[in-house]
Amino acid sequence: MANTKSAEKAAHQAIKRRANNVAARSKLRTAIRDVTQAISTGNKSDAEEQYKAAVPVIDSMVNKNQIHRNKAARHKSRLVQRIRSMA
Repeated sequence: MANTKSAEKAAHQAIKRRANNVAARSKLRTAIRDVTQAISTGNKSDAEEQYKAAVPVIDSMVNKNQIHRNKAARHKSRLVQRIRSMA
């Protein structure tokens, strides 16, 4: 348990920050999963639509310092590669 008033406040802030981080990470994973599922169904136009929706989510995670810019670039690159390789 926190011993001082400031430590108590910091503990509350940490709980709030963690909740925000968990929600943001979940949003990112969902966006990536949606693209992956669209690719696996074989519908190229649907996959492209899902990709267009996922890119702003991935980029916003970089701007919020949730993920590194190289990780974001890697995700986007691999997804678009898979979409382009579709028949």
